[in-house]
Amino acid sequence: MEDTKSFAEMFEESYATPKHFSVGEKVEATIVNISPEWVFVDLGAKSEGYIDKKEFLADDGSLTVKEGDVITAYFLSSRHSEKLFTTKLTAKKSVDEFLVNAYQNAIPLEAIVEREVKGGFSVRISANANGFCPFSQMETRRIDTAADYIGKKLDFIVIEYGENGRKIILSRRPLLEKIEQDKIAGLKETLKKGMTVQGVVTSVRDFGAFVDIGGMQALLPVSEMTWGRVDDTKSLYKPGDTIEAVIINLDWENDRVTLSFKDTLPDPWNEVVRNYVEGSTHRGKVSRLTDFGAFITLEAGVDGLLHISKLGKGKKIKHAQDVLSKDREIDVKIEKIDRDSRRISLDLASNDEGKQAVDKEEKDDYQNYLPKSPNTMGTFGDLLSGAKKKKSP
Repeated sequence: MEDTKSFAEMFEESYATPKHFSVGEKVEATIVNISPEWVFVDLGAKSEGYIDKKEFLADDGSLTVKEGDVITAYFLSSRHSEKLFTTKLTAKKSVDEFLVNAYQNAIPLEAIVEREVKGGFSVRISANANGFCPFSQMETRRIDTAADYIGKKLDFIVIEYGENGRKIILSRRPLLEKIEQDKIAGLKETLKKGMTVQGVVTSVRDFGAFVDIGGMQALLPVSEMTWGRVDDTKSLYKPGDTIEAVIINLDWENDRVTLSFKDTLPDPWNEVVRNYVEGSTHRGKVSRLTDFGAFITLEAGVDGLLHISKLGKGKKIKHAQDVLSKDREIDVKIEKIDRDSRRISLDLASNDEGKQAVDKEEKDDYQNYLPKSPNTMGTFGDLLSGAKKKKSP
């Protein structure tokens, strides 16, 4: 149903005095018309403003707005009752004239990143004005490669202006944070715990990877990268990789989303009872050594514990590393499986044979210790046996 205005409202608008704008003043306005060169916006009180259409063109030349869109703009000048606005200042405009207003009114400023300097970047605003953008103000996250920004034309906010323009500090963070907040507001309506999303890896750390899921940075912890143990996160992921992952936690109070890639993979423990039978022997790799035993990887995501008491062959040892080394392959026997707790107790597959070998070795050592005489009459049992043979007819 269309909005209808009362007679009183239309009468008031027809006699309203056009509003006066100060240079740099920020307005929220609705686009009412788009011509080949200009975008016209409704300022209220039967007044319109206009903005250079080029400000709304994407890199490929396509228009990024349409009639009815509400935009943020800043007043620049008024000529013959025509009010010129901008969404951002560019080097093509009289940047020096509006630099103070850009600082006072937080008007976005378009500038080119020229080079990396100590602590940040040197940014060219115009032919006569340069600014400095610290590393911490170029992105909302840590910068991996500063060279990626050199030569790029970006939007900045002037956060510090002094010494008659000789000291200009720029920042992209307020603009990026605003974009992120708008995107997060939209994602709050669509993202649900347990759903699968697609994203692009933006950076990889020892503790996990950050993934862009539509304008918001989500964390893929190292523990959720795969079912197996991860020694090197960068061997699994690199910036630019496209992945699908499951949302396992949503914390909108802190704007944090946690992902799991391993939840998109079959759980190896679903097959453990069928693949590993108590008493069966398997070959595994030593993945971790502790003072209470060694963890043996039977397959990705399935580890068993070989307790330290199984390693000493009767001798007391203080640490599993006294007997085993990491990544060594050994044969183990499944001693017990606890499916509910996802635990497997192991024993050395050669323990029984080893024990027999040790017993035989000890017996041989004892026999070798006993003195042997060439004239010996033998044991008492041998004498009895011989006497019985003599009595036999």
